[in-house]
Amino acid sequence: MNKKRLLALLLAGVMGMSLTACGEKKADPAPAPSAAAPVESKAADPAPADPMDELIAAAQAEGELVVYGSCEEEYLAAACAGFEKKYGIKTTYQRLSTGEVQAKIEEENGNPSADTWFGGTTDPYNVVAAKGLLEPYAAINASHITKPVYKHADNMWHGIYTGILGFMVNREELDRMNIAVPQDWPDLLKPEYKGLIWLSNYNTAGTAKLVINTMIQKYGHDEGIQYLVDLDKNIEVYTKSGSGPSKNVGTGECVVGIGFLHDGITQILDNGYDNIELVIPSSGTSCEIGATAIFKGAKHPNAAKLWVEYALSPDCVNQADEVGSYQFLVLDNAEQPQAAYDFGLDPNNVMDYDFEDATKNIGTYIEEVMAALAASGANTGDENRFQVK
Repeated sequence: MNKKRLLALLLAGVMGMSLTACGEKKADPAPAPSAAAPVESKAADPAPADPMDELIAAAQAEGELVVYGSCEEEYLAAACAGFEKKYGIKTTYQRLSTGEVQAKIEEENGNPSADTWFGGTTDPYNVVAAKGLLEPYAAINASHITKPVYKHADNMWHGIYTGILGFMVNREELDRMNIAVPQDWPDLLKPEYKGLIWLSNYNTAGTAKLVINTMIQKYGHDEGIQYLVDLDKNIEVYTKSGSGPSKNVGTGECVVGIGFLHDGITQILDNGYDNIELVIPSSGTSCEIGATAIFKGAKHPNAAKLWVEYALSPDCVNQADEVGSYQFLVLDNAEQPQAAYDFGLDPNNVMDYDFEDATKNIGTYIEEVMAALAASGANTGDENRFQVK
């Protein structure tokens, strides 16, 4: 065989091997899509629904809300009007002291005539919550509450403001009588203050319930109750509402009022009583937490939840100082009332308060205090002195 023929045969073999390699069987390609099996769209999933939008729609479908309010009526009215305007939900309200709301809700026992509670100190809220008469709700806007203490551990209520317990005194009247301004709780027991002091009724006002708990926690059980018995000797009137004493200091009818100092600011700034002096007790005092809550069995549960969200928003709480309510606000996105700072109040400068003891025992404490007052000779049935209207 000549060289040319041998070279041709070798070249043919190489080409055959190449064709065999290129012809090896591979995995079948995916079948082409057909009309019967369309390719799924690669579009992004739709955004989840906004829970607030869903709540608003559900609340508007209910169309109505009934509020019991224990803050001052001007603030209550402004808050309710704002809610109705913002959401188009018919909103009605009734102003009652916290003790009155507590009694009403306990009597109605799960079939409440209102949907929500707004304002007023939380001691009565805690009593009602312990009886299973408040509805838990984990509010979205609760993320703005600045301290855990400003919210019920099981979401039975949410705090909206805080206020300091102290004395409001008519400085002119004390000067006229040549009596010093009281600076601490023991001062109020001095004989020169006989008939000059007003407090609210332990049975009707959350403010007075806070006074009981404060004295027991400050001095101990027996000593705290004895303090209140001794104080009774100097008290002229127990008003139905906690703000009652403050409203009579400027006129001089009440010379020393025990209550929340922001109520005194209202009398000074909004009603022109610049003869009022505010006193933070020098040995320490407590503060209230004003709250909002939903009643168990509310007829308009979604509107009630929306109310809580609204109450925990600047839309609601920033109205407070516009209508003469100068409490410190407990929301990090709210605007604090400058007036409270201008008068030297500090919500952090208060004693530690045992909410658990107050919740468990305030009913017993009230009974013990009233019994001790009666035993000391006080006519606790005198509605001119222990006011209920």
